[in-house]
Amino acid sequence: QVQVVESGGGLVQPGGSLRLSCVVSGSIFTINAMGWYRQAPGKQRELVAAITSGGGTNYADSVKGRFTISRDNGKNTVYLQLNSLKPEDTAVYYCKAVVSRSLLQRPADYWGQGTQVTVSS
Repeated sequence: QVQVVESGGGLVQPGGSLRLSCVVSGSIFTINAMGWYRQAPGKQRELVAAITSGGGTNYADSVKGRFTISRDNGKNTVYLQLNSLKPEDTAVYYCKAVVSRSLLQRPADYWGQGTQVTVSS
């Protein structure tokens, strides 16, 4: 079993900040990559930020300069620091981990349940 659990969402005023956490646990051989996605009602789910096992990062244009993805090498954990939040950042934020459970098995995507981020005055 592989479990992905997000936390850290909440209600924040425009211009405020949040830090989201994503912890991956269970039967893990390697984590190839982790990423944050978000989905607002009536909108497509979109990639927000991703980080590879080698440390490479990728950000959506809409969050560049405001959000930062990072990882904790001591834990199977990835963070998303959300700064200068805007109302349009309001969405459910999902964590995805690309996990290999053994040497020969191809990696598979594992998704968390999501955490709500609401930006409102």
